[in-house]
Amino acid sequence: MLIPNGSVFTPAVLTLAGIPGLESVQRWIGIPFCVMYFIAVIGNSLILGTIKYEHSLHKPMYIFLAMLGATDIALSTCILPKMLGIFWFHLPEISFAACLLQMWLIHSFQAIESGILLAMALDRYVAICHPLRHTTFFSQQLLTHIAVGVILRASILVAPCLVLIKFRLKVFRTTIISHTYCEHMAIVKLATEDVRINKMYGLFVAFSILGFDIIFITLSYVQIFITVFHLPQKEARFKAFNTCIAHICVFLQFYLLAFFSFFTHRFGAHIPPYVHILLSNLYLLVPPFLNPIVYGMKTKQIRDHVLKLLFSKKFLNH
Repeated sequence: MLIPNGSVFTPAVLTLAGIPGLESVQRWIGIPFCVMYFIAVIGNSLILGTIKYEHSLHKPMYIFLAMLGATDIALSTCILPKMLGIFWFHLPEISFAACLLQMWLIHSFQAIESGILLAMALDRYVAICHPLRHTTFFSQQLLTHIAVGVILRASILVAPCLVLIKFRLKVFRTTIISHTYCEHMAIVKLATEDVRINKMYGLFVAFSILGFDIIFITLSYVQIFITVFHLPQKEARFKAFNTCIAHICVFLQFYLLAFFSFFTHRFGAHIPPYVHILLSNLYLLVPPFLNPIVYGMKTKQIRDHVLKLLFSKKFLNH
C-alpha cells in the first residue's frame, strides 16, 4: 500500500489543536467554560439529589429530568477535563483509541439527551391531552423500557461511526485534529482515503436521531397547544402551559444550538474554523449549564425542594 509523503499509517497518538486562530486567548476562554462546567455539575447534582430523596417527586416528569441531569453531567465530563488540559496545561496528545472512545461517548450522550427530551415531550403530551391515562400509561415498566431504549438506540447507532473509522481509514494526512475534542467529522477529515461512506453514515445518524426526535417533539407540542387553547378556563390554560415552559426552553436551546453547529460545520465553508469550534463547544456545554437553571427557576416543585434541602443543611450546620 502506497502512503503519500507526510502521511501517517494508523497513528497511535493524535493531537488536539484546541481552537486554531485563538491560541493566544485559549487560557482565558477556559475560565468561563470551567465555570459553566462546575455550575452544570453542582446544579444537576442538586436536582438529582432532590429527586432521589423527595418521594413526592418520584413521577415520570421528574424521573426524566433526573435522567437528563445525569446525562448532562456525563456529557460535559467527557469534554471539559481534556479541553482544560489543552488550554491550561499544554497537554494536547490523546491516544487514537482514547480519541475514538471520547467520540463515541460524546455522540452517544448527545443522542441520549435528544431521546430524553422526546420522552419528556411525550410525558407532557399524555399529561395534558389525556390526563386520565397518564398514571396507567407511564408505568414503572414503561419508564424502564424508555430508559433502556434511549440508551441502546444511541449506543448502537453511533457505534458504526467508530467501526468505520477504525477499520476503513488507515492513512491520515496529519495527526493534528483542529478541535478541542474528538468529533466525528474532525477525525474523518484527517484521512486520505475515500470518506464518503463515513460522511453519509454520520448524516444518517444525525437525521435518524435528531431529525426523528425533533419532528415528534414538535408534533407533541402542537397537540399540547391545541388542547391548552381549547380549555374553557383561563387559569387552567395558564397552569397547563406553565408546566411546559421549562421543557420548551430546554428543547429550543438544545436543538437550535445543535442545528447551528451541524450546518456551520458541514456547509459553512467560508466561516472561520474557530467559529465552528466555539459553536460545537457551546452546543455541548451550554445545555448542561442552562438545564438546571431553567428547571430550577421554572419548576416550582424542584425550586421549593432544592431551597428546602439547602436551608435545612444550613440550619443543621448552625
